[in-house]
Amino acid sequence: MTDSSSAPPILSIVVPVRNEVGNVGPLLADIEAACASLATFEIIFVNDGSSDGTAAALTALARSRPWLRIVTHAQSCGQSAAVRSGVRHARAPIVATLDGDGQNDPAFLPAMLEALQQAGMKAGLVQGQRVGRKDTGFKKLQSRIANGVRGRLLQDGTRDAGCGLKCFRREAYLALPYFDALHRFMPALMVREGYGVVHVDVRDRPRLTGVSNYGFFDRLWVGILDLVGVWWLIRRRRRVPQIVTEAQS
Repeated sequence: MTDSSSAPPILSIVVPVRNEVGNVGPLLADIEAACASLATFEIIFVNDGSSDGTAAALTALARSRPWLRIVTHAQSCGQSAAVRSGVRHARAPIVATLDGDGQNDPAFLPAMLEALQQAGMKAGLVQGQRVGRKDTGFKKLQSRIANGVRGRLLQDGTRDAGCGLKCFRREAYLALPYFDALHRFMPALMVREGYGVVHVDVRDRPRLTGVSNYGFFDRLWVGILDLVGVWWLIRRRRRVPQIVTEAQS
């Protein structure tokens, strides 16, 4: 573990939350247990304009944890904006993300970090892919259809791009074109930038408490437009210049 006065951590874990007062404590405990074997890490909770007791709960948790950092949005800006705020505040060269509802199991974080390190600098992202999903049958059907359409159109080799468990190079992420819902298209955009994507199967868990704050129907039509936009970005990509030599002055 690390605090703000020590050397930079090897891993920054970013967790976007909105109205998750009942989940932040148990989820933080799970992350602590999962990452106890890592030399140094930090956890960044991004409070995306919560209107319940999430802010107070996070403040209380941070009193005894100098490596826990809190980034707060004055109003809700959405999950992609929350992830981006966390990544921009991260001090480690590698960032992991997971959803704030407790469904993503933090136990997979060390393995995902190791997979990215072993893959080398040509890999930009380790993407979790859920097995044994605990969502309702209707929601699983929605995701299956959405992922199928997305996979056929974008051809990025990923069957579950919507899984919040991701581990990636901070520099590579910040070079991606930013837009709302970016977190759902990271595999395709990483491939567009010339990075490899590693896939890891992860276990899904039931939501700890509360209800989903980032729903399906409120992003349906926007998601279709985003999908077309990402397809256009991929089609318009030109070859990235490869620097062979650099002139000396």
